Amino acid sequence: MVFLLIVIYVAFIGLGVPDSLIGSAWPDVHTQMNIPVEAVSMLTFIISGCTVLSSMFSAGILNKFGTAKVTAFSTAMTALSLLGFSFAPAFLAMIPLAVLLGLGAGAIDAGLNNYVALHFKASHMNFLHCFYGVGVSLSPYLMSQALSDAGWRSGYRYAFFVQAAITLLLLISLPLWKRTASAEPAEDEKSVNLKLLQMAKMPQVWLVWVIMLATNAIEYACGVWGSTYLVTAKGFAAKHGALALTVYYIGMSVGRFLSGVLSEKINTWKRIAIGVVILAPAVVLILLPLNGAFAVIGLFLIGLGNGSVYPNMIHLTPHNFGKEVSQSIMGSQIAFAYIGVMLAPPMVSLVSKLFGIGVYPVVLAVLYGVMVISLLLFVKKLKKQNKYNADV
Repeated sequence: MVFLLIVIYVAFIGLGVPDSLIGSAWPDVHTQMNIPVEAVSMLTFIISGCTVLSSMFSAGILNKFGTAKVTAFSTAMTALSLLGFSFAPAFLAMIPLAVLLGLGAGAIDAGLNNYVALHFKASHMNFLHCFYGVGVSLSPYLMSQALSDAGWRSGYRYAFFVQAAITLLLLISLPLWKRTASAEPAEDEKSVNLKLLQMAKMPQVWLVWVIMLATNAIEYACGVWGSTYLVTAKGFAAKHGALALTVYYIGMSVGRFLSGVLSEKINTWKRIAIGVVILAPAVVLILLPLNGAFAVIGLFLIGLGNGSVYPNMIHLTPHNFGKEVSQSIMGSQIAFAYIGVMLAPPMVSLVSKLFGIGVYPVVLAVLYGVMVISLLLFVKKLKKQNKYNADV
C-alpha cells in the first residue's frame, strides 16, 4: 500500500511537469519561430480546453479500464506530446500536440484524485497536491539548464525523459494496483456513470462547480498576473516581481503541507474554513493602497489559504455525493477547475485593459466573494440533505 501511494505521488509529479514548461520555454520559442509572443495564449487555451473535455468525460473510460491503466496510458500521451514539441518544425505542428497533452492531463487528474479520495486519508490528498508542485517546479529548472546550453528543444526532451520514466514506473506497478486490497471498490460501491445533464440538474453539483472554478481562478489569477501587478502598480523591478511570485507558490505549498499534517487533528471542513478565513486579510492587504511589501505578504497568504481549499474539496467528494457517483462528479469538478484556469488570466487581461492594472485586486476580491457565498450555500444544502459530515 505504501509503495502504491509513492507511485501515485510520482504520477502527480508527472502531471505537473508539462504545466509550467511552455511558459519558461516560450521566450526562446517565439523568437526562433518568428511568431508573436501572444501566440502562447492559443496553445495554453487549447491545452486547458482539452483538459476540461477529458476531465468531463473521464468517468466512463476510468470505470471501464480502471485508474491504473488510464493513468499509465495518459502519462504516455503527455510524454509523447512533449517529445513532439521538441521536434515541432513550426507553430502549427504544436496545435495537435497541445490537444494530446490536454487530453492526457485531464484523465490523470480526474482518475488519481478520485482514487485517493476513495482509498486514502485527507492528509494523503493534500500531500498529493504538494507533489504536483514538485513537478511544476521541476520543469522550469530543466528548461533553464537547456536554455543555457542547447536550447528549448532539449528542455522538452529532458521533460520527455522524466515523463517516460514515470510511464515506465506506472506500467511496472500495474500488478500492484490489482493486488492492493482497496484497489477495487466493494460491490455496493461500484461506480455509476452520470451524464453531464444529469449532474447539471443537481443544485449542489452546480455549487461545487462554482467553488472549484473560483478557487482555481484565484490561484491562476495570482500565478499569471501577480508579478505583473507588483511591477506595474507597485513599482517592483522585474526580478523582484518574479521573486514575489515564488513567495506566492511557497505559500501555496506550505498551505497544502500544513493541511495534510493537521488532518489528523482538524477535520476537513474546518481546514477549508481556516483557509477561507486566511484569504480575507490577504485580499485586503492587496486591495489597500499600501507599500508593495504588504501586497507580497497578501500573495503569500492567498497561497497559504487558497492552497488547501482545492485538495480538501476534492477529498470530500465521495462523502458529499456518495462513492458510487464520485468518479463522475470528480471529473466534472476538475473540468470546472480548469475552466477557472482558462478564464482567469484573460479575464484579468480584459479588465486591466479597460480599467487599468489597479483594478486587479478588485477581481481577486470578487472571485473570493463568489467562492465564499458558494461554499456557504453548499454547506447549507448538505446539512439540509443530512450529508454534511463534520467528522471527515
